Amino acid sequence: MDAKERKGFEEKSFKAAVITVSDKGARGERVDESGPAAKEMLEEAGFTDTESIVTSKNTYVAPFVNAEGPQYLVIEDKFPNGRPALEKAGVYMTDRDTVNKVERMKVTTCLNPLHTALAVYGCVLGYDLIADEMKDEQLNKLVHQIGPVEGMPVVTDPGILSPVDFVNEVIQVRIPNPFMPDTPQRIATDTSQKVGIRYGETIKSYVAQYGDAKKLTAIPLAIAGWCRYLLAVDDEGKAFELSADPMVPELTKQLEGIVVGKPETYTGQLKSILSNANIFGIDLYEAGIGERIEEMFLEEIAGPGAVRNVLKKYLA
Repeated sequence: MDAKERKGFEEKSFKAAVITVSDKGARGERVDESGPAAKEMLEEAGFTDTESIVTSKNTYVAPFVNAEGPQYLVIEDKFPNGRPALEKAGVYMTDRDTVNKVERMKVTTCLNPLHTALAVYGCVLGYDLIADEMKDEQLNKLVHQIGPVEGMPVVTDPGILSPVDFVNEVIQVRIPNPFMPDTPQRIATDTSQKVGIRYGETIKSYVAQYGDAKKLTAIPLAIAGWCRYLLAVDDEGKAFELSADPMVPELTKQLEGIVVGKPETYTGQLKSILSNANIFGIDLYEAGIGERIEEMFLEEIAGPGAVRNVLKKYLA
């Protein structure tokens, strides 16, 4: 605003606040790192009013919005009474079929499957921030293998967005963003309700295209990791709390008797889970990968450090 435009206006400072809520933060179990990092970056850029308020409940009220760069909004262009020119603001206006294809691309291939793999392995390997997992060589390789390598041959291409560009941005920009304080524990919530869409759809597509899913390695590894996670023992042998999931009581009961560090205690307990089409949308043995997941799981319960060794082995 130049001098002429400012005439008649009184300049006043003001604050715009966003409240961020974290279960662990509220309980004092997790220190906020993304907020101070964003504050430092803004101060270096010339912002002076960046002080946050911390409530008695450890909730942060900040004078800035801590958000991610990549933004996509795809809307069905069906407004009977007209609409604003939303496309001028970067909104993708299209038909319903394309909207559905964009959603399927994201949920079954380009983003959500990667998140779930990081969630279950992050819990087992002791991480409490998704962004930090991308600094882990094996976990970084895992998401590259699940998305660009195994997902792209059967991905749904909506045309309006490039699946390759989308998944690369997810891996290179969105997930590693240190200002997004997302946790593997949160994303691991309700995994039993998610694996059918996030992995089952790709598995079914492989079966339809190739006759079976034996070409896959990273997706079976992610499923083995979920089963290993359900034992609620990390890779150092320490117990941890499973995230909320309506099937946890049933699934943990099916895994009874398995002891980490004693592979001989595995006597086929996974079979009822891996063959359950209600969970995966398909019987994983019929898809040709049930036995391989069992083998990976068996290796992962060998003892302390076994999960890390398995990731190194299959992602070499």
